[in-house]
Amino acid sequence: MTDPETLSVTLVDGYVDEPAHFGVPPYVSTYPRFTAGALVDAGVPASNVTYHTIDELREERAKWADVADADLLVYVGGMTVPGKYVGGTPAEPDEVRELAWTAEGTSLMGGPIRFGVGEENAGAQEMERDDLDFDFVAKGDVEAAVHDLVASGLEGFGDRVRDNDELDRWAAKGAFVVEQHPNHPEYLIAEMETSRGCAYRCSFCTEPLYGNPAFRSAESVVKEVERLYEAGVRHFRLGRQADILAFGGDGEAPNPDALRRLYGGIREVAPDLETLHLDNMNPVTIVDYPERSREGIEIIAEHNTAGDTAAFGLESADPVVQEENDLLVTADECLEAVRVVNEAAGWRPAENRLPKLLPGINLVHGLQGEREETFAHNERFLQRVYDEGLMLRRINIRQVMAFDGTEMSETGAEIARDHKSLFKAYKERVREEIDRPMLRRVVPLGTVLPDVHLEYHQDGRTFGRQLGTYSLLVGIPGERELGRSVDVAVVDHGFRSVTGVPYPLDVNAASMDELTAIPGIGSGSAGDLVVNRPYASPTEVP
Repeated sequence: MTDPETLSVTLVDGYVDEPAHFGVPPYVSTYPRFTAGALVDAGVPASNVTYHTIDELREERAKWADVADADLLVYVGGMTVPGKYVGGTPAEPDEVRELAWTAEGTSLMGGPIRFGVGEENAGAQEMERDDLDFDFVAKGDVEAAVHDLVASGLEGFGDRVRDNDELDRWAAKGAFVVEQHPNHPEYLIAEMETSRGCAYRCSFCTEPLYGNPAFRSAESVVKEVERLYEAGVRHFRLGRQADILAFGGDGEAPNPDALRRLYGGIREVAPDLETLHLDNMNPVTIVDYPERSREGIEIIAEHNTAGDTAAFGLESADPVVQEENDLLVTADECLEAVRVVNEAAGWRPAENRLPKLLPGINLVHGLQGEREETFAHNERFLQRVYDEGLMLRRINIRQVMAFDGTEMSETGAEIARDHKSLFKAYKERVREEIDRPMLRRVVPLGTVLPDVHLEYHQDGRTFGRQLGTYSLLVGIPGERELGRSVDVAVVDHGFRSVTGVPYPLDVNAASMDELTAIPGIGSGSAGDLVVNRPYASPTEVP
């Protein structure tokens, strides 16, 4: 029998991306934190828990010794939606196998990877379950499996889900592990779970596989925020839920009082937080409960930070696809939900800042019943939103991933593959005809984006993002020092990105590229400004 107090544990984060859960850096998901808390709750000293991201292991081979030497290796990861990532690269199946082969102690794998893996982390894929050569695979909650495995002396466990009492303990006890994240503390945003599961059963989505909604209390979430705040975290995203408006209710109807306790409590225990964003908001809730939904949205906008996005799962504006896939709202109903969020939360905290909270639209392709007309239905919906003068923070267009346990497992990715050329041309049209003009509306010239973290260089420019939900990619002329943050003023727009210059701009230090990026200043004027430097004050600048 292995004594938990002597147990050495290495926890490897291969990153997660689910319909209601982000975990690719700069996000840190709930899985490693809850798992670390479960280990401590089972008697493992926090000092015996080593945490690494998959990117750390790629960059420093010496850290694989922690994988090999641990009494227990725990791997968490899994992608159930496709995406493109800048801050990190999710683990591929061969890398996960290598972890199992390297581990000399007991190995356990868990997280959404239990739903299946494909040849790559991309859309139009069939996903199959695979143990990837681990000793144990948690088919329930990985944190419960870890707790019970340690309690059994590493002999085994029964697959089960954790209850809310356990989660209350584990969420708070596991906050310490974020201090080992390579992005800690400046460039790390903690994904917060308010609930999981869903009251609805869309054909393609893995969230219903967690069952009906199970809500944490506002007090539990606030306590976890407090522990993370004490550990140095200043950025938070309430992303782990199918519908933020349903928090504290019956899974469908909004509960404004619960939202007030949640958001107000977070602001009380984390008074100097820098980001408070959310993710999923179900448009059907706004349609079915308009008054309570509006109140809840106003509460969120009162407490959040600017640039927030409420992702709407329209999925398809085609009525045929809606019916065959048990989708929840029609195009007309979704449009009304877009109006409500714009009216209740689309205000700007200052004239040159991003709106407080705007809707985003999710569109999924390759669903059952999809036809050529489906693409036209979606484009017409997006054009209606734009023509009405409304704002969308972002439009997410992706192809389906088919998982066992969902209705789409029978159809697979065949429709998505058949429609690949249609999808590509349609996506390009949306980016050109909707995304770019919408971005100009949401982020007009001169908008200031505070604290843009500089991430990489490309083509003589520096690219970065703010921390938050679906942050804009910002390109700045010239190659600046990476890893630091700057305030930026927007001077141009791409399809889904913007060009900016440092704000305020020091005319005496600005480069020619920065000066010519400003609308109305050509190369001749920029040259004159440079030649006549220095200026004693801004009033001297022509």
